[in-house]
Amino acid sequence: MMNIAPFVSCEQVHHHQPLINFRDGITMDPFIPRRRKDKVVVVIGVTGSGKSRLSIDLANHFQVEIVNSDKIQVYKGLDIITNKVTEEETCGIPHHLLATVDPNEVFTAADFCQHASTAVESITRNGRLPIIAGGSNSYIKALVNDDIEFKSRYECCFLWIDVNLKLLHRFLSERVDKMVKDGLVEEAREFFNPEGDYTSGIRRAIGVPEMDQYFRNENNKLIDEDAHRRMLQRAIEKIKVNTCKLACRQRQNILRLESQLGWNINRLDATEAFEKKSGESHQAWHRLVSEPSARFVRHFLCEQLVDIPPPPPSSFLPAVATATH
Repeated sequence: MMNIAPFVSCEQVHHHQPLINFRDGITMDPFIPRRRKDKVVVVIGVTGSGKSRLSIDLANHFQVEIVNSDKIQVYKGLDIITNKVTEEETCGIPHHLLATVDPNEVFTAADFCQHASTAVESITRNGRLPIIAGGSNSYIKALVNDDIEFKSRYECCFLWIDVNLKLLHRFLSERVDKMVKDGLVEEAREFFNPEGDYTSGIRRAIGVPEMDQYFRNENNKLIDEDAHRRMLQRAIEKIKVNTCKLACRQRQNILRLESQLGWNINRLDATEAFEKKSGESHQAWHRLVSEPSARFVRHFLCEQLVDIPPPPPSSFLPAVATATH
């Protein structure tokens, strides 16, 4: 188990209306700061960059709960293909919207906004820090930029794990090979659709449509064993290519959102952590990603967002000073 440090206390203070009335229509409004918005951390990055890892790392510094924003990982099933974080890897940190939706259900961005808002409200009400993490940038945009109610209630800190794409492509290729060893083919077979419809639900996941032709010919006795193996290898290569294409699209989307929406995104270059092996890789990750992220979040939680204007000189100064104190 991780040792979870107490949640930063500076954000636990709520401002209440002072029980003071002034004559002649004078009010305390100029001296009462607006209620601060609740804080939310958003971890973004392309597939395979380590978003779940960073989110769980932050539990070493803050009391957090994680809201999944990956549009495929919200579905039940395909744990290997969708690379869901395992129960052991969660280290006991509560995860919301992870493997909760029926595989055949259509789950839209509007659905995500509704469920994610409910989860975030519950997390903040319990005095914990919500971390929204996932690679589906359309879901993130719909929630933090287009949902008016969410924007009015929450302020976001964006952490972007960036990795050199050429290096990441090699990592993603190796990850697909590991998935195959772990049972990707058997898992995909459960969702093989003879009608060839891979446009909705969990069947959209990269790793399922690519296996279609292989499954269709799996029991074809007119095709010899070597041809079957080549067919399987082509399907695996297609999964690798489509995964790398997805990473490229996701990175372009992040750059576009940063430019168009003016988001203040804290970029964390994790390239060195992907270059190195074993122990050195872990050290580079903590130095370049985990530790700087904790500093960004700590500053985000504690910064003074509202300046209280000084009271004007008047006969009411003592009362105002007392109320402000």
